[in-house]
Amino acid sequence: MSSSKKNLSWKHQLHEIIYEADTKKGKIFDVILFTAIITSILLVMLESIESFDTKYHAFLDIGEWVITILFTIEYIMRIIAIKKPLKYIFSFYGIIDLLATLPKYLSFIFVGSHHLVALRALRLLRVFRILKLARYIGASNKLLVAIRASRAKIAVFMFFVIILCIILGTVMYMVEGAENGFTSIPRSVYWAIVTLTTVGFGDIYPHTPLGQLIASIIMILGYGIIAIPTGIVSSEMTRTNNLPTNTQACPNCLKDSHKENAIYCYHCGSTLNE
Repeated sequence: MSSSKKNLSWKHQLHEIIYEADTKKGKIFDVILFTAIITSILLVMLESIESFDTKYHAFLDIGEWVITILFTIEYIMRIIAIKKPLKYIFSFYGIIDLLATLPKYLSFIFVGSHHLVALRALRLLRVFRILKLARYIGASNKLLVAIRASRAKIAVFMFFVIILCIILGTVMYMVEGAENGFTSIPRSVYWAIVTLTTVGFGDIYPHTPLGQLIASIIMILGYGIIAIPTGIVSSEMTRTNNLPTNTQACPNCLKDSHKENAIYCYHCGSTLNE
């Protein structure tokens, strides 16, 4: 076997372990990664407790450094394992992985920046597959497709809600006035948003009978408005096909969620198994 073929062979194996969860080694790697992320987050949380940090600061610091070094090695391995490293480096997960690795190093320059390692919680998005959720990947993709298809309708709906809040806020400003806490139209619009979303902080509330009537109508209206985006997305979901997919990632472009038994990448056309 030539050196180039050997090079492709170990890179392909490394890619399967790091980027896929359909193999035993890939699952073990993801379990280790999951454990490291959880441990790292716990260490940061414990360090924020002053009494605990005073007693075990050295242990916590060493623990964070060990995990940071492991994540650094993993980040480099992810770059090596693919044909086009820039695809990974500038991808969503690539940026998250980098942000999860840098804070501890930045602590040499910016004091307290190591607490940003809590960003590692976002890395849990990558390892959901180890919890035997692979069979739901198709359903999650279906939801994403439905949300994308609904974005125009949702945008129109949100624009309508904003206009409605401005109108209702202006009306309440005229009805209640500054003496009842509605000191300006922006503040009144803020009250309308809080009321329409049924949050109700209670820092501003109407005192007059007419204002209370309008507030009651807004609150009831809020329950109906909350359900609209759900209906929009649900209607789009019924139009999409639920195709079985797996966790296999393309070694060329990193696209995942390919159909079962797929030979070529649906995005770039590259061979999935070399």
